[in-house]
Amino acid sequence: MQNSNTIPESCIFTIFGATGDLTKRKLIPAAFTLFEQGLLPDGFKIIAIGRRDKTRESYRGEMEAFMKDTLKREVNQKMWSKFKDSIIYFKMNFTEDDGYILLNALSVEIDKDFGTEGNRIYYLATAPEFFEIIIKKLHHNGMVNNKESWQRVMIEKPFGSDLKTATELNTNISGLLDEDKIFRIDHYLGKEMLQNILSLRFGNSIFEPLWNHNYIDHIQIISTETLGIGNRGGYYDHTGIIKDMLQNHILQMLTLIAMEPPVNLKAESIRDEKVKVLQALRPFSKDTLNETVATGQYGAGPGMQAYQEEERVPKTSDTDTFIAVKTCIDNFRWGGVPIYIFAGKRMAQKTTKIIIRFKKLPGINFYEGFSDTEANVLVIRIQPDEGLFFRINAKNPGNDFSISNVDLDYCQDCGYEGNSPEAYERLILEAINNNKALFTRWDELEYSWKFIDSLYSARAGTKIEYPNYEAGSTGPKKAHELIEQDGRKWWSEGE
Repeated sequence: MQNSNTIPESCIFTIFGATGDLTKRKLIPAAFTLFEQGLLPDGFKIIAIGRRDKTRESYRGEMEAFMKDTLKREVNQKMWSKFKDSIIYFKMNFTEDDGYILLNALSVEIDKDFGTEGNRIYYLATAPEFFEIIIKKLHHNGMVNNKESWQRVMIEKPFGSDLKTATELNTNISGLLDEDKIFRIDHYLGKEMLQNILSLRFGNSIFEPLWNHNYIDHIQIISTETLGIGNRGGYYDHTGIIKDMLQNHILQMLTLIAMEPPVNLKAESIRDEKVKVLQALRPFSKDTLNETVATGQYGAGPGMQAYQEEERVPKTSDTDTFIAVKTCIDNFRWGGVPIYIFAGKRMAQKTTKIIIRFKKLPGINFYEGFSDTEANVLVIRIQPDEGLFFRINAKNPGNDFSISNVDLDYCQDCGYEGNSPEAYERLILEAINNNKALFTRWDELEYSWKFIDSLYSARAGTKIEYPNYEAGSTGPKKAHELIEQDGRKWWSEGE
């Protein structure tokens, strides 16, 4: 991987959808933090595109107000006063050519005044239905094919709603842009601990020799939220937990945990190995659906309303807000190792973590109690706390030979002086630096959608009575039966 701490080339960062929550809560705060750290060049400019009537000053004021709510620290007013001058609000309609002509003229003017030299990042923070038309308009107006400079397009998820629509979108975009200009975003890939997985696996000789079916009993990936869907009902009811989490974030975590060692840490080498994992995922079938899938939708809980009572959600909605699956990776390394996935909204706790449970040693009884030792466990915490712990067995102090668990605990965000970088800070910087390791390649999306499509195909015609778990609980009963039928249980902190 390239070093993100080098000053990138000057460029214009153009945001389509600049009045939306993503821009307010993530993109502008991330760019400001990079500016504070001296990681952006002096000529860096932001063109914030929206369809509402705003002045530059009013927009900058709105962004400052959101910054105060979003950042985990006080806003440095001196730095903000310098940074806000780089933000230029520009009103235009995404679907009309006239706006692009004026946008191009503004960008050329900035090139002349600030030395951005035609270099562009276009960030599509819009609804998915605008992705293709924006790229078509940029192409038609000669804004993504300047050979004397570079242009890159960052595309937020969701990239399609199934394999068919994703393929159509990719085909249409690829006809306008070369693949090396397309940066498909899964913001989980920017999270510090996800990147640390490669260091953990390939930088420690104690793990990689054991990272296979001979020593690992099973893997769990757990990602739960205490919040409901908030004001996202219109979007979420057409997406659900499977497309919102499983198809992208969770499968990306799985590929990093299960991939073979890449030949080097260059973007294409890493992505080549991730694709092989997705190709080896066992598809779902109707015959095994009952033993491998549990879905759910939250009902009312203490002080919390049911999903069907949320804003812009139909009263009879059957959209999933919870998914648990058991799957396998059918290759030499992982043959026979079950992978359990557990994800949901309105759960008892907010957490994202990966659990590697090693096989328990055969019972050794030359000391009483020795056979009662627990299996070793490695837990990688992604959020809200970053870090990991490794559980081993050790003798208790005293004259008898009793064994207990010892947790070797590492807190990533405790040991890092200052804030651990936010995902969007890293993604913006890597896009400017042209490092694609943290972005998804088309074939990754293709095989992830094939896996998800097999799930929808297997459950076609299946009717489940929703809601089937209480908001603030640990999920549907069937989700616990899914893992307990194998003599295992879901990991929880404090075990």
